[in-house]
Amino acid sequence: MLTSINSKDAPFVDMASDAPFITIENGITLAHAIVDTVRDPLLVLDHNLRVVAASRSFYQTFQLVRQDVRGQLLYEIDDGQWNIPEFLGLLEKTAEDDATFEEYEVDREFPRVGHRIMLLNARKVYYEEGAHTTTLLAFEDVTSRRAVELQVQELLREKDILLAELQHRVANSLQIIASILLMKARTVQSEETRLQLEDAHKRVLSVAAVQQHLHAAGRGVSIEVADYLTKLCDTLAQSMIGDSRPISLKVEADPGTVISHQAVSIGLIVTELVMNSLKHAFPNEKKDAAILVSYKVSDADWKLTISDNGGGKPDLSANDKKGGLGTSLVQALAKQLSAGVETVSESHGTAVTITHATFKAQPLKAA
Repeated sequence: MLTSINSKDAPFVDMASDAPFITIENGITLAHAIVDTVRDPLLVLDHNLRVVAASRSFYQTFQLVRQDVRGQLLYEIDDGQWNIPEFLGLLEKTAEDDATFEEYEVDREFPRVGHRIMLLNARKVYYEEGAHTTTLLAFEDVTSRRAVELQVQELLREKDILLAELQHRVANSLQIIASILLMKARTVQSEETRLQLEDAHKRVLSVAAVQQHLHAAGRGVSIEVADYLTKLCDTLAQSMIGDSRPISLKVEADPGTVISHQAVSIGLIVTELVMNSLKHAFPNEKKDAAILVSYKVSDADWKLTISDNGGGKPDLSANDKKGGLGTSLVQALAKQLSAGVETVSESHGTAVTITHATFKAQPLKAA
């Protein structure tokens, strides 16, 4: 029974309210009625795990009838489907102690209803007399939910395959475009047009380099910045410096991660600024020519600096101060990262610093 009884066998009347107390028989009837109203399957078990009562939804869910369940040991009903040692051990512990358990998963084939995945929850019920106890065992059918979850996982897997294929095609397309630009640059007569085509060729290669190093990570995952920048700069050094110029490209980075779409912006900034240094910082050959990519972390903030030891740009013209395509690109990418840009150019070199959030120690100047 599910409720304590506070009355004798015969009913009597409360003189204050004229309302009759519930008799034992009526109490049992009420308890069974309450059990039957529960939407999910529910069993009431005694301390021996014998079924005292079962809800109507239990009979309907497992296609059983009263004589197959009522008064039977739990592990014997439904052809022994619930004879699961670990599960029975938890139930016995619940019946003996104050323990409860929630969302114990049972995944199996039932003889009448087929495959089902059930989450089981158990709780002990105490009575005022303390002579006996019962255990409430509730069932939640999550078969459909699990099927949907598996379908979602499959769709995500297919999405990842399609995304990988798309990234592969994008990488190939970028290489083709870069090759075409370089071929055109070698055939044109105009020096200005040739330089513009070569500049476009390098920018396409920079995008390809960033895409290549993020290809395996996927969208929305965390990227180790130090490893990412090191690989990116190695690629830039091989493709844009090679053995033709004595310029070193080094990376000094603190440990830290960013989301992949942020890494794209950081990679494009680094590539653009490294290209600028290679193009402008060393008009004359210099033995110790060097470009340094520095990434410093302070809690959730960071500071990215690309510096060189070239000749600098001390005499900026009015047009240069406005900035060209490269400057506009860096500014736009920094804005996406909620960062500011500061450029310092002196006779012993140029440093461009991209500072995120509160890392900055002073107001930033426009590039």
